[in-house]
Amino acid sequence: MELGVDTFGDVTVDQDGRPVPHHQVIRDVVEEGVLAEEVGLDFFGVGEHHRDDFAVSAPDVVLTAVAARTERIRLGSSVTVLSSDDPIRVFQRFSTLDAVSNGRAEVTLGRGSFTESFPLFGLDLADYEVLFSSKLDLFAALLQGGPISWSGPTRPPLEGVTVYPPTASGSLRTWIGVGGSPESVIRAASYGLPLMLAIIGGDPVRFAPFVELFGDALAQHGRPMLPVGVHAPGYVAATDEQAREEYFPHYATMLGRIGRERGWPPLTRSRFEAEAGPEGALFVGSPRTVAAKIVRTATALGLSRFDLKYSAGTLPHHLTTSCIELYGTEVAPLVREALA
Repeated sequence: MELGVDTFGDVTVDQDGRPVPHHQVIRDVVEEGVLAEEVGLDFFGVGEHHRDDFAVSAPDVVLTAVAARTERIRLGSSVTVLSSDDPIRVFQRFSTLDAVSNGRAEVTLGRGSFTESFPLFGLDLADYEVLFSSKLDLFAALLQGGPISWSGPTRPPLEGVTVYPPTASGSLRTWIGVGGSPESVIRAASYGLPLMLAIIGGDPVRFAPFVELFGDALAQHGRPMLPVGVHAPGYVAATDEQAREEYFPHYATMLGRIGRERGWPPLTRSRFEAEAGPEGALFVGSPRTVAAKIVRTATALGLSRFDLKYSAGTLPHHLTTSCIELYGTEVAPLVREALA
């Protein structure tokens, strides 16, 4: 199983509690990607947002900077909001990243959990579903390579068009990000694309029926089982107590800010402790605690990839780098040994 980390480029604070400028956050993310390779991890991902509390709106550009300073680690988006982007441009950007990184690029396509990109790019939220479905259909056609002919409701038709640059291998690893919709699971299977489950609350094992549904849907299309991955938030420190004390205030600040926009109740400490417990979605704790939770989740869901979303709102850069180092040097060996 591959073990990775990812970030949304959350705007952090410095050691004095002052917000870090967006440009410095982006440079910090590049350093975090380089560190992820140095400590032996398999994947580094960057998400896309278009709001003031996240610094990264162009993940592929940031990943290209990481690619120039690494040699082995796979690089990809932790989500690319395909609904508000152009499928051809997405393919071109990631095929270019694939060239720069010598075949290490991948992309996770999703609808995203925020909607700021829709008005920003002049799109109507009423078209939320049709935009994603149509654009995913075009992207899937692009993955086949060669000239394509395609028509759909979101753009003029294409007739015998070849998109450049192609990837050297003729393929681009593409995941479909799913938050909790059976329809999205079935859609991923219909295109023969791997499944990335975003688990941000509740017991990760409850997603087992989704994995079973994915396998059944693939079988109906005459396809073998494809990789399943999990993206989940977490943080690693020397002890469980230290991890929870360092992580909680920043995680609570982030959830509070988003919750005020969406009508969520404030995060209580008891709810946080439950999510950080053995059956919760927060992979927060000592290396042994986090490793045990990953092994439990990977075994229950038959995972091919686990990505720890190590950034959490204002969590400072010096703590995120410490987390990445512990994850790579202590958590990853424990997980690999247990699963072997």
